[in-house]
Amino acid sequence: MDPFADTLRRLREAFSSGRTRPAEFRAAQLKGLRCFLRENKQLLQEALAQDLHKSAFEAEVSEIRISQNEIDLALRNLRSWMKDEKVPKNLATQLDSAFIRKEPFGLVLIIAPWNYPVNLTLVPLVGALAAGNCVVLKPSEFSRSTEKILAEVLPRYLDQSCFAVVLGGPQETGQLLEHKFDYIFFTGNPRVGRIVMAAAAKHLTPVTLELGGKNPCYVDDDCDPQTVANRVALFRYFNGGQTCVAPDYVLCSPDTQERLLPALQTAITRFYGEDPQSSPSLGRIISEKHFQRLRGLLGCGRVAIGGQSDESERYIAPTVLVDVRETEPVMQEEIFGPILPIVNVRSLDEAIDFINRREKPLALYAFSNSNRVVKQVLAQTSSGGFCGNDGFMHMTLASLPFGGVGASGMGSYHGKFSFDTFSHHRACLLRRPGLEKIYSIRYPPYSPRNLRLLLVAMEARSCSCTLL
Repeated sequence: MDPFADTLRRLREAFSSGRTRPAEFRAAQLKGLRCFLRENKQLLQEALAQDLHKSAFEAEVSEIRISQNEIDLALRNLRSWMKDEKVPKNLATQLDSAFIRKEPFGLVLIIAPWNYPVNLTLVPLVGALAAGNCVVLKPSEFSRSTEKILAEVLPRYLDQSCFAVVLGGPQETGQLLEHKFDYIFFTGNPRVGRIVMAAAAKHLTPVTLELGGKNPCYVDDDCDPQTVANRVALFRYFNGGQTCVAPDYVLCSPDTQERLLPALQTAITRFYGEDPQSSPSLGRIISEKHFQRLRGLLGCGRVAIGGQSDESERYIAPTVLVDVRETEPVMQEEIFGPILPIVNVRSLDEAIDFINRREKPLALYAFSNSNRVVKQVLAQTSSGGFCGNDGFMHMTLASLPFGGVGASGMGSYHGKFSFDTFSHHRACLLRRPGLEKIYSIRYPPYSPRNLRLLLVAMEARSCSCTLL
């Protein structure tokens, strides 16, 4: 028996009724989502602490506040985002109305990950609701406490004829993906991303894939080592290192490494104390499976800082590895934990070549006191996002699109980009029923004179590109 058929049928009927299209309905759903966050903030913080040992500070800034900001931005701009977008016209269409209409796709599936189970679930949901879709939400089964709140509490704040939460693991997700959706938004690793994309291809369903990758961090010789260490350590070990845009490895010269190592030790001690395991600010690994995978990576290269682990707590100390070979597992897969390898390069050009020999990352970082160096890394590489002289602050700006490229994903969201992602941009031209004499130059029998006139009319000249 199909466990999802009735739910999906109900949502499709709701969408077909036109219920989700009015701005008033969309705004009501967004306000309900905002109310959910405000009224259940403590409950969500407790769940995040249970799932990831996430501190109240990290939960507030990286989960709840970002979600609230996205909701507020969508509510302030919803009507302007929904408006038809008028476009330039050529001479042949000067008397017509040409515009882009933003229409909801219909039934949307959002598959969310476990590492930021509030943020990476609700921020896509904001875009889907703002765009007027019906939504099936699939939270991660790994973050069980947060999943429970999303399944049991969130639906009370939204119209349940247009919204549903479904639960389950890989088997249930596979069954869900057998159904036809009008859009699929997936956040997770590339391996599962390929499965999602293959399932979507069977129905020609468009997808957004927010994947991961090995995010390089180039450190120039002229940097202040302590400043770099503070910023790299913060963003590498934030959320227990389980962040898709975290710096995954450092590229620097041997001399810079020697100056950077004591600075990294100073930063780690300052952030988490002499005994990081007892620090309330350091997260834990989400599951036993992920813990064992990460502990295996500690055997790569040589441990210069940290390296301790405790299976009973799924604890891995903030760790720095040196003498790492390119062929070792820690350099072949996204780490997704509190481990930072340092790879030596002799020059900026060698660092850029190292980056470009690999799959395009989700994020790329460059530290230098020279603006020229930062801009050279930016100009000669490709990545989903880029930040100079800091960690993943670029993704906190709703005015910037967030997404990958190549193996790190396709499509983007945040702010208006979320609304656009979940909207079909429909090309519309409304012509007058009369003026047949003018239009007749395009009809057979064709003549050189009519061709000349038609080509002039079709030419997109600056003087004709005016908006009605």
